[in-house]
Amino acid sequence: MNTYNWYSQLIKPTWSPPSWIFGPVWTVLYILILVSFGKVFMMAWQKGIPLIIILPFVLNLIFNFSFTPIQFGLKNNFLAAIDILLVLGTLIWAMIAIYPYAKWITYIQVPYLLWVTFATILQLTITYLNR
Repeated sequence: MNTYNWYSQLIKPTWSPPSWIFGPVWTVLYILILVSFGKVFMMAWQKGIPLIIILPFVLNLIFNFSFTPIQFGLKNNFLAAIDILLVLGTLIWAMIAIYPYAKWITYIQVPYLLWVTFATILQLTITYLNR
């Protein structure tokens, strides 16, 4: 069974968005992530912030990029639910960590935070419905 068929057969809540919406939303979010995370890494490289500040940003990228292979490669809703919780947690941590140094980077993460919060609730719901 291919990935599309597998995902389309999962029980999803009625409020689940259509699958076509994810591409455009993530395109915009990845642009925001590229700009803001790029600035954080540049600030760390130039010693404008303590190096430890980049830790939640690095972890967030790892967990974010791990979601698709876990969800659609392994087809494992439970591990995907854990991963999306880690994405949400590291994003909040990153926003708090960078705030004293560059408030705009925290503010530019708000759309990402809203989407990841929604995606977390959606993933947890799908995981529960398909247990």
